[in-house]
Amino acid sequence: MVIAEAMLGFGDKAVEYFRMINPIEHSKTKNSVMKYKVEPYVIPADVYGQGNLAGRGGWTWYTGSSSWMYIAGIKNILGINIEDGYLCLKPAIDREWKDYSVRLKYNNTVYNINVKNSGNINNEVKKVTINGVELKDKKIKLNENAGICEVSVEI
Repeated sequence: MVIAEAMLGFGDKAVEYFRMINPIEHSKTKNSVMKYKVEPYVIPADVYGQGNLAGRGGWTWYTGSSSWMYIAGIKNILGINIEDGYLCLKPAIDREWKDYSVRLKYNNTVYNINVKNSGNINNEVKKVTINGVELKDKKIKLNENAGICEVSVEI
């Protein structure tokens, strides 16, 4: 659901669902910890929904669910996509997010990506600059040895 909502451009719903399944959200109070009963730093394969086990996590350390959680968060919500040697930014965020930053290391190059959301929108990239130079196609050609690059994204 997280990935589907993000792909459709519904960042508010994608972030809401991401928070629902994020294990750390189940460790905010002692009561929620006692109900969840599994590690708050591991993605469970499932969370029980009925009866006396409702809210309890199960099947932790299940690599399939952790990799999908990573893809949903990094690629689909934050919008960090590498396609054919280019960094393409396609966020689907909560419209209330004002900004966020990502540090991406590509071989010997570090991309400091700062995303500003001044229009309270979910997903429309309006402007991309790298080291102060605007990119008309809004795609960043990845370089293996460019040192540190400052990327600014306006949505």
